[in-house]
Amino acid sequence: MGTVITVERGFLVGVPLGVLVTYLEDFGHAAQWDPGTLRCDRIGEGPVRPGARWRNTSRFRGRTTRLEYRLASREPQRLVFVGENKTVTATDDMRFEAASPDATRMTYTASLRFKGLARFAEPFLRKEFEGLADKVAERLPAAAAAAAAGR
Repeated sequence: MGTVITVERGFLVGVPLGVLVTYLEDFGHAAQWDPGTLRCDRIGEGPVRPGARWRNTSRFRGRTTRLEYRLASREPQRLVFVGENKTVTATDDMRFEAASPDATRMTYTASLRFKGLARFAEPFLRKEFEGLADKVAERLPAAAAAAAAGR
């Protein structure tokens, strides 16, 4: 089945709930808020809805990796993306709650399920994924606010 690392962060974003969900449902914006993402390109066209896909290129521990992500679920207060390649399945679960008319409380949970020999690396990677989650929690609110201000 594989080994799983799960990290979770909760934080306040100074953007209305609907605006934040609309921004984040386009996973192509991951390069703006995820410090590990180098680029994230949409595969296909049409409206962003469950089943929409992106090709994500990330750098972690000095290595470049590519995952194909899809929007697995879109609800008014929750987005779930699943990314896969030969060595890992990544799940990004984003939950939202209006904190005020102009701010949203967000809970971001990232789970990584390693496959094959990669599963043995989990004990060495957990601390680095925790640090990456901290950076997402720092960077995402500013990226979302900048995007909202520019719309």
